[in-house]
Amino acid sequence: MIRVKICGNVTLKDTMAAVEAGADAVGFVFHAQSPRGVSPKAVAAIVSHLPPLVTAVGVFVNEKPDTVRQIMSECGLTYAQLHGDESPQYCAELRVPVLKGIRVRSRGDVSVLAPYRVKAILLDAYVEGAAGGTGATFDWDLAVAAKAWGPIILAGGLTPDNVVEAISQVQPYGVDVSSGVEAAPGVKDHAKVRAFIEKVKCWSA
Repeated sequence: MIRVKICGNVTLKDTMAAVEAGADAVGFVFHAQSPRGVSPKAVAAIVSHLPPLVTAVGVFVNEKPDTVRQIMSECGLTYAQLHGDESPQYCAELRVPVLKGIRVRSRGDVSVLAPYRVKAILLDAYVEGAAGGTGATFDWDLAVAAKAWGPIILAGGLTPDNVVEAISQVQPYGVDVSSGVEAAPGVKDHAKVRAFIEKVKCWSA
């Protein structure tokens, strides 16, 4: 069964809509430059409402390790998704479960995966000046190649309209969506969230 993460949640209403639609994981962005940025206090309040077995993920970009650990503890997060230039050494020394985001342009970006000892690699599209959530796609053949590393979470421009094609080609461990199920940056379209999750789960069944 392919796992589904709905990322970039800002409100309790949007988060619970994703949970009720069947999301396996929900993500919260701790990055001031993101239109989906949210405070640790707000996330802690949202996470307190999550039912058992729904995974809460914090997204960080080139953050200090102590800050990552503190926010994860305060908010009750399970994974740190690192979406900046974090090195394999940084990930290892963080001492929390890590999902490492890699922005992909070419096969050379896939070749850097080998030294990472993390729970999964999340592949996103490379867009100059943006850490993620751009709605851009990349060559999914590169994601297929990346599966030689281990568990791959596919992101980057996924929508209810293209997610079946994407998972049919890549067959990743999981998929991650943010802008592809939004009405506006940081505002989820609940119908799109339901459609996205339904299509993944139906394909996986």
